[in-house]
Amino acid sequence: MTISEVSTKFDLSQDTLRYYERIGLIPPVNRNKNGIREYTEEDCKWVDFIKCMRQSAGLPVEVLIEYVGLFQQGGPED
Repeated sequence: MTISEVSTKFDLSQDTLRYYERIGLIPPVNRNKNGIREYTEEDCKWVDFIKCMRQSAGLPVEVLIEYVGLFQQGGPED
């Protein structure tokens, strides 16, 4: 999906999506050979999660950045 399609789907501005990516709130989005962002289903799940946590749960950006960072580090193997 393009940034325009994701913006429409989640009712977030394209600037907000770029900002979330820039500050690490969503993992980096792959780009095609022309440099255009191509959002995968997994990327969209992150956008949906962050939107829910920001709007419904009211979590601050700083807390979510920390969560995403910890999630990306992974945890100990069982």
